[in-house]
Amino acid sequence: MRYMVMLVLDNLNQCPSVLDAWESTGVRGITILESTGLAKVKGKELRDDLPLMPGLTRLLRGQEQRHRTIFTVVESEEDVDRIIEATESVIGDLNLPHNGVLFVLPVVRMVGGQASKKFEEEETK
Repeated sequence: MRYMVMLVLDNLNQCPSVLDAWESTGVRGITILESTGLAKVKGKELRDDLPLMPGLTRLLRGQEQRHRTIFTVVESEEDVDRIIEATESVIGDLNLPHNGVLFVLPVVRMVGGQASKKFEEEETK
């Protein structure tokens, strides 16, 4: 069984280190998306304290509201365990607030790219 591992990373500065940690486990084909949670978007809409001419610091702080969603497909639960361990070695305990959210989904079919060829070869064995 293959698994998709997805991490919504809260701290953008940790993204390069998390990617390095995932690669060190042997993972290939990592995809990174810029993402924003609904709570962050709603929080921005409710603000009434923005000045008419916001400073650069405040504008840059607005960019920090974004997250990174990182995902990959791995071949075993052992791979999943290694990714979780590597992730927590960088960002700390995922059960703590504002560290991110990691979840795992079973992959029942994959079409496209080199991965689909590998799936087909292994399924015919």
